[in-house]
Amino acid sequence: MLENGIVMLVIILSVNIVYVSLLTVRMIFTLKGKRYLAASVGVFEITAYTLGLGLVLENLDQIQNLIAYALGFGLGVISGMKIEEKLAIGYITVNVVSSNPDIPFTESLREKGYGVTSWFAYGMEGDRLVIQVLTPRRYEFMLYETIKDIDPKAFIIAYEPRQIFGGFWVKKVKGRRLKREEEKIQSE
Repeated sequence: MLENGIVMLVIILSVNIVYVSLLTVRMIFTLKGKRYLAASVGVFEITAYTLGLGLVLENLDQIQNLIAYALGFGLGVISGMKIEEKLAIGYITVNVVSSNPDIPFTESLREKGYGVTSWFAYGMEGDRLVIQVLTPRRYEFMLYETIKDIDPKAFIIAYEPRQIFGGFWVKKVKGRRLKREEEKIQSE
């Protein structure tokens, strides 16, 4: 079966897509502190890597194999990023600066189940409302849409916190209301 050139190219391409996708997933688990999951994924990752590279090295005189390997790597990066978006492990912190401090931002977000801390600030063009929201990553884009609906001119900065201890979020919310909000949006 490996004698057929087309089959060889498809196998090399596929193996490298799988390898790089697993590499991405392992890296995410490593960064999130999920060491046993990362190690488990690493076993399959290195197996795919060895198989793919072995097929290319056995046939170095066939430039198309090297091209399939490189193309598989690029497609694996895209595939890994898509998997990462679907996994959405962890939390995201979103800082919002509202152009209008009179908008009932805090109440609107809390009604939807988000943990919100807000304070008034003074910007270059006057008073502002600053809001900090913590949410599971799977609700990140839903939060952005909600913010844009409340204040289309809001300035948004997002980042992933490394550790979370205590506070209202850990005690109360944990995504229960957010899940209901997501289900409501999906049914519309």
